[in-house]
Amino acid sequence: MGRPVARHLDDGQTLEVTRTCSDGVRNANSLLLGAAWRAARALGYTRLVTYTQAEESGASLRAAGWRVVARRPPRPGWHTPSRPREVSGSEHVARTLWEAPS
Repeated sequence: MGRPVARHLDDGQTLEVTRTCSDGVRNANSLLLGAAWRAARALGYTRLVTYTQAEESGASLRAAGWRVVARRPPRPGWHTPSRPREVSGSEHVARTLWEAPS
């Protein structure tokens, strides 16, 4: 977890789950997401968000009680002439924004 990547979500009250990892144990990701939300609340945060890519089902998020907040269209990338960026492989991928239960 960390500060939200999107600047408009970085309000001091919101954390973002950037990645989870398990050894494949059944329901491990849903358990991790629930634990992340409990930890965030214990630290005083009022909102926890994460994103899935278009090809991901979000089953673990739904199982943990999370809800879809927004669907984001694909971006062509972050490269601009004034700020050159390397291709990261996440360009042209639609994303879904999820929020932990209140």
